[in-house]
Amino acid sequence: MANTNIFYIFPGQGSQYRGMGSDLVEEFDSAREIFRRASEVVGYDMTELCFEDSRDELDKTRFTQPALLTHEVACSEALRSLVGPDVKPALTAGHSLGEYAALVCSGALKFEDALKLVAERGRLMGELGTGSMLATTLDIEAATALADKHYCAIGGCNLPEQTVIAGHGKDLDALVEDLSTTHPGKRAVRLNTEGAFHTYLMVQAAQEFREILDATEFTGLKVDVLSNYTGKLHVDDAAAIRSRLFFQLFNPVLWVDCMHSAIQAGADTMVELGGGIGKGDGPQNKRPNLGSIVLRTLKSRAHEAQYLPAINVAGIRAAARYIQEQDNP
Repeated sequence: MANTNIFYIFPGQGSQYRGMGSDLVEEFDSAREIFRRASEVVGYDMTELCFEDSRDELDKTRFTQPALLTHEVACSEALRSLVGPDVKPALTAGHSLGEYAALVCSGALKFEDALKLVAERGRLMGELGTGSMLATTLDIEAATALADKHYCAIGGCNLPEQTVIAGHGKDLDALVEDLSTTHPGKRAVRLNTEGAFHTYLMVQAAQEFREILDATEFTGLKVDVLSNYTGKLHVDDAAAIRSRLFFQLFNPVLWVDCMHSAIQAGADTMVELGGGIGKGDGPQNKRPNLGSIVLRTLKSRAHEAQYLPAINVAGIRAAARYIQEQDNP
């Protein structure tokens, strides 16, 4: 039975860190099993990569994506072990890579198949990717005009005034110089990525990825999932899901639209699962990647909802207590 008000969200690349998941495997058999299964699929020790990263590979896209998917699904399974299998979200979404974790959560994609997909997705994006990305405080209209002028493209829309622009390095440099003159007071921060993800510079990667998507089995959705490509619900059809994942690679992540769709659906409990950001060492010192975006969206839409960061043991236990209290007031 899906709980009509619960919305699970999964972060994307940039929320990986050395040590993620190390607390989960000590506390939850379900998380330990997810990491074991992941190691079998990818052919290397996923626990070593996520916990120790002795070869400094975690920030390389080909390793980042399967590692984050593993952590996100491990967090989801740990929460499920506490609230019970009958408690399910009514809606899920993931930011970029996180969309694959959302599809696993929905039952449309087996964990092993999702892991194979993101391992190849990460490899292709890392090997074929060029350029970089820039987070700005521009709205979509201003960002698009500036991007078009400098041969760049929109890579993501996170908030009404938080738009990601991507392109070749020299073009972004020219854009930043122009920004200081045309939009004084607006900020731009270069992101640490291996390419201009979700833009025309990912077309070749998407073309090769399509063959892998077409060979992957998708089953029916047991829980609704929002699409990054459309900002609306995925159609419950395997071919349609594949096509939207294909287009997602070279089109902007419409996260602000996904959030608005969730609010329109009446979501009042939003649970972020996996990843973490911040300079503090250890899972207990990390903060959620999407938290500020979620809270600012809720405020701008005057929508009341409980936001629960379930990214470590303490957060998962707190989220489980809250959900159980709502079911048994």
